[in-house]
Amino acid sequence: MSARNETPHVIIQTLGQKKCNGDWDASTENLSMEQVKQVAEKQKDRLTGSSVYARSREVMGTCVAMRVKVEGMEPKAALQAMKEGRFNEHFE
Repeated sequence: MSARNETPHVIIQTLGQKKCNGDWDASTENLSMEQVKQVAEKQKDRLTGSSVYARSREVMGTCVAMRVKVEGMEPKAALQAMKEGRFNEHFE
């Protein structure tokens, strides 16, 4: 288990879980973009991004390793969608 102030632990707390599943096929954990932003804001002193957008991308990168979906997509697909401007309304 990670330290209580590390990003993975904050993601687990946000999900209301004790731990995350280690398998994409059995994964049921899902964060909304608003939850990703909340984690990014909570962790702003620990993340390197200079904006909420950049910190949110870092949080989504952590979700890849944790097998947590973002907006119902695998995080890599969500990161690509974010790059294409699909979630811009959350960062205006």
